[in-house]
Amino acid sequence: MNDVKLAVLGGEGTGKSESIYKKHLYLEGKQLNLEIYDSCSQPQKAKFSLTSELHWADGFIIVYDISDRSSFAFAKALIYRIREPQTSHCKRAVESAVLLVGNKQDLCHVREVGWEEGQKLALDNRCQFCELSAAEQSLEVEMMFIRIIKGILTNFKLKEKRRPSGSKSMAKLINNVFGKRRKSV
Repeated sequence: MNDVKLAVLGGEGTGKSESIYKKHLYLEGKQLNLEIYDSCSQPQKAKFSLTSELHWADGFIIVYDISDRSSFAFAKALIYRIREPQTSHCKRAVESAVLLVGNKQDLCHVREVGWEEGQKLALDNRCQFCELSAAEQSLEVEMMFIRIIKGILTNFKLKEKRRPSGSKSMAKLINNVFGKRRKSV
């Protein structure tokens, strides 16, 4: 059984539920323990550091309000923080799965952030992207979660392929660096 940890991040007023959820589900024939964490549910965690979230989460959903340009700027800063070179705060074998979500699509008559802007930010930072109205499109919200979870599971498979096992891999590494082992005379 895989444990999947997902952090949902965004500024105030973006329509996030501000809770912690745990759920068991089956996806593609696998049983998953899903834990969804919203850092805004704990005021001391709502700061911009993200250090603990970067270590904890397998993937991120970054939410902004399409009718609030400042929430888009905050989402952009969050993505940059997640995507910055992983030198000191978090060493990962593969890049984290990130989904950028433009919420409150039902308020398109007061839109401040264009669909194209969200799509470009996502493409430039190797993220998935969608726009929806969480209040009116529960099926789309469910599909959004499935989409990011599939991205996380793909990353799990990539990590397994990149993690060679024990002494055999060390012997291969030494052989590659120094050539075949010679018999002592």
